[in-house]
Amino acid sequence: MLGERFLALRRSVGEFQRRLARSPHVVTAFLELDDPFDRVEAALLADPSTWVPGMARAAGELGERLLTEVGFAVDEDRRMDKEVEILFGEPYRSASATRLPMTWKATGAQRLFPLLEADLEVAGLGATRTQLSISARYRPPMGPLGRVLDRALLHRVAEAAIKDFLDRVGAGIARRVQATADR
Repeated sequence: MLGERFLALRRSVGEFQRRLARSPHVVTAFLELDDPFDRVEAALLADPSTWVPGMARAAGELGERLLTEVGFAVDEDRRMDKEVEILFGEPYRSASATRLPMTWKATGAQRLFPLLEADLEVAGLGATRTQLSISARYRPPMGPLGRVLDRALLHRVAEAAIKDFLDRVGAGIARRVQATADR
């Protein structure tokens, strides 16, 4: 009887571990901007090349591709970056926030880098401040080995790259808001 319970428990733990391995990893980051919601929302929904850091447009087989570098600062003088293609979805609005879905995938060596799906969100924090946040989801590449590497180190790399991306997007949006306010 005890042996049967142990085997049942072992099977349920194994199933839980398999489901966990298939579930995406989540990374979130946020920052506050000293600008009103309506202006930040307008900037977010404008042409992404005005606020995505280092955005470039490249002609591809299926039309125009939006490319940028994502990564993080190693120290004051060096960065680790990887070129990614970014696709934006249709924005959706609620009473208190606007979300812009996005996906990024690495250019070249795609098997070594995860596909990342995220939502950029803006939400008002009173009359003159806005929160900009990102909620990103990814599955580590390379199967079980990738999951082990992600737990050991790569999740921290993903967190740093996503936070750096959000910081640079926030700076770009703030510049766009300022430029439109100066007109």
